[in-house]
Amino acid sequence: MIAFVFNLLLAIAWAAVSGSASLHNLLLGFVLGAAVLSVVREPFGGSGYLRRFRLVLSLALLFLRELALSASAVALTVLRPKMRIQPGIFAFPLTVDRDFEITLLANLITLTPGTLSVDVSDDRKTLYVHALDCSDPKVARKAIAEGFERKIMEAFR
Repeated sequence: MIAFVFNLLLAIAWAAVSGSASLHNLLLGFVLGAAVLSVVREPFGGSGYLRRFRLVLSLALLFLRELALSASAVALTVLRPKMRIQPGIFAFPLTVDRDFEITLLANLITLTPGTLSVDVSDDRKTLYVHALDCSDPKVARKAIAEGFERKIMEAFR
């Protein structure tokens, strides 16, 4: 987190020195600040910061991909004359154990069309998910575990 603050300060300093506070110039300052932090990584943790940035970006791209795929799947399901769906709730065993990670996973699942996080067990080891088509819960569990949950663990641990 401290590296991100330093990166923002370097971007603002770049805008001040160059005399232009345009969005393009601030983005250039942010990129230059990230490059500086990667060179001076020891005292400010620049290496870990850039690695984490890449992993969070990878998680965001995965979410956008899943969003597009599930939105099209739900649209096709709704447009079919006969809806061959089996809605249901399944239990997803959690590997993530921090509150932030559980909340992020539940929100990513809820924001994806066709699925909804319903509840978390009291011991925080199970997430209950409602799916528009729950005909094969094993496939849904595997997709969540190998997708969102794995990327969250990579990015925030």
